[in-house]
Amino acid sequence: MTLRINHAIALEDWEITEQFVRSSGPGGQNVNKVSTAVELRFEAERSPNLPGPVKARLRRLAGRRWTKDGALILQVDDTRSQARNREIARDRLAELVAKALEKPKRRIPTKPTLGSKRRRIEGKKARGQVKALRGKVDPD
Repeated sequence: MTLRINHAIALEDWEITEQFVRSSGPGGQNVNKVSTAVELRFEAERSPNLPGPVKARLRRLAGRRWTKDGALILQVDDTRSQARNREIARDRLAELVAKALEKPKRRIPTKPTLGSKRRRIEGKKARGQVKALRGKVDPD
């Protein structure tokens, strides 16, 4: 079952591995008996479906979830249902990859206007004038 991100990109089964582990938090005895939490591992660095710039943006978005060998690890233990946690993990992965696909807008630096420069200098001069008047008062 491939995970479709958009019309051009789909993640293959071999790129994603899921491991079920014991969950923490509420659930009573169920938590101690059933491995409901899912640990989803996506081999992003080895993925042929993602272009280089997308991988770089994904690494920045992933933060601490990115491993040294170039894998993205998502851990989900939101619900008591294994199937639902698996679904949530796949949705989060798709969301993260979709966010990495968006090209950031290039910032074009603008110059300050002549009026804003003038106002800034006038403000500095006024402030300097106030400070100059703070000196000791001459007794004469």
